[in-house]
Amino acid sequence: QVQLVESGGGSVQAGGSLRLSCAASGYTYSSNCMGWFRQAPGKEREGVVFIKRGSTYYADSVKGRFTISQDNAKSTLYLQMNSLKTEDTAMYYCAKGYKNNYSTAPRGQGTQVTVSS
Repeated sequence: QVQLVESGGGSVQAGGSLRLSCAASGYTYSSNCMGWFRQAPGKEREGVVFIKRGSTYYADSVKGRFTISQDNAKSTLYLQMNSLKTEDTAMYYCAKGYKNNYSTAPRGQGTQVTVSS
């Protein structure tokens, strides 16, 4: 059974940084697509960044500020978020999927990121 557990969220001032982690279990981690999406109140769900066999996709809104990485030995996915903006405030979810199917893919419980001005 797929399990994804996010951590690392919190409150930070604009311009600050956070690193999110997603610990995966229940499947062969290294052979799958993974990524992060976010959901803010009153806004559409947004696919933020995904990785698939070493190739990455970044939403325009986060390019140059966010970096996805993974440690296959630890079955963990990371999201380094730098130069955070107030508009990055959202619940961030780790998903076992890609940019075209993350909405229906297995996901974690989410971790809240709040960026204040």
